[in-house]
Amino acid sequence: MGGGVLLALAVLIAGLLWVVRVKAPAVYWSLVGLPAALGRVLSSYRATMEACELTVAPPWWRVFSKSANGSGQTPPGIPRIRGIRPTATGLRLRMRLAAGLEPDHVVKSAERLRHAWGVHSVHVSVVKPGVVELRLTGFDVLEQVRMPRRLVAGPLSAVVGLREDGRPFVRDFRKIPHGLTLGANDSGKSMYQRCLIKALAPLDVALVGIDCKRGVEQSPFAPRLSALATSPEDADGLLSALVGEMEDRFDVLCLHQGITPGTALEDITSDIWGLPAKLRPVPVVVLIDEIAELFLTTSRADTERRDRMVTQLIRYAQLARAVGMYLEINGQRFGSELGRGATSLRAQLTGRVVHRCNDKQTAEMGLGDVDELAVLAATSISPERRGMAVAGDSSGNWFRIRTPYTTLGEAAGVCRQFAHLTPHLAALDAWRPATVEAPASSRIP
Repeated sequence: MGGGVLLALAVLIAGLLWVVRVKAPAVYWSLVGLPAALGRVLSSYRATMEACELTVAPPWWRVFSKSANGSGQTPPGIPRIRGIRPTATGLRLRMRLAAGLEPDHVVKSAERLRHAWGVHSVHVSVVKPGVVELRLTGFDVLEQVRMPRRLVAGPLSAVVGLREDGRPFVRDFRKIPHGLTLGANDSGKSMYQRCLIKALAPLDVALVGIDCKRGVEQSPFAPRLSALATSPEDADGLLSALVGEMEDRFDVLCLHQGITPGTALEDITSDIWGLPAKLRPVPVVVLIDEIAELFLTTSRADTERRDRMVTQLIRYAQLARAVGMYLEINGQRFGSELGRGATSLRAQLTGRVVHRCNDKQTAEMGLGDVDELAVLAATSISPERRGMAVAGDSSGNWFRIRTPYTTLGEAAGVCRQFAHLTPHLAALDAWRPATVEAPASSRIP
């Protein structure tokens, strides 16, 4: 009787753990996965390092000492553990590399370490010369994206999604001023844009939209937009106005940048962030929903307008960063087949986010100059994983990300909530979208 009760209890506990593992993987990791992973790492550390060939020959003095004492063979040197820190999604392991090893050796062994320690993934980052950190994730954090509760971002940073190592993906316009997002239909580009606008809405920034699909994607965000163009004709005038605004800001910067003889050297600046706060113009982020609509032409007049818009876009991308104006471009493809100036403009877009692509060439347009492995990762994204993408930059760093599911109404609601923060830019008044007052029952308190 007692054995039957114990068996039923064991089955019940196993069933509960299975449910927790599926429904709440972070809880399962904390209760079961973390202790088990710690045990595997600590009990097999030396054997794993030797099996993964992360060893170096022992120093001569240690070999000589062992030989003199008759203590037997001297074991090879391995990286030493300098700290272990559990996290909600995995484990952080800091290691001091043995003399003769370099971070690339650990990076190449990451897949073998993952299997040896029974974790979902292993990511390696350099802390300082000779010290690396391994971020072990206990489960697939991109399966069900749950953003961290505490999100700390800078004054011009937006937390857009989650990285595969469990850290938030931050779009920092101060570090990467211009970005390009590519992907096939229904791959998650619009979701990425919603998350970006939702994160930018509470910040002190002017948002400018260009959506030539008659505004179906960006019109819901009108309360928080300082300007909106919904056709190529409107976009032509808006881009010219933005370049004019950029030139006016350069005039202000030249006037106040502090190059008079009596100015302290540390007060001399070449961008608006060095100006006093009272003189500093509000940052501007221009969001273009489908870049191909600005390039396509059907007549000679369209060709002239296209060439004019492309020229203004290239000027903007080359110069606007210094005066706090940034660019975020979305598209399905962005290659030379769009027309003259496409590749010149793409070269100015440092940040790259590529969702699922239908062909390798599209992935190469966004990630070909980042890393060939990043291209392969983008082309292997499953259609079921909408919102997953590969993010990279010109430094060669890349990683998988995924945006949380965000409805159009949710993002529009945040824009209504922070509509009072929408800056007024006189140069863009002609493109200021008209907004309709929301019914009292639908307003966000």
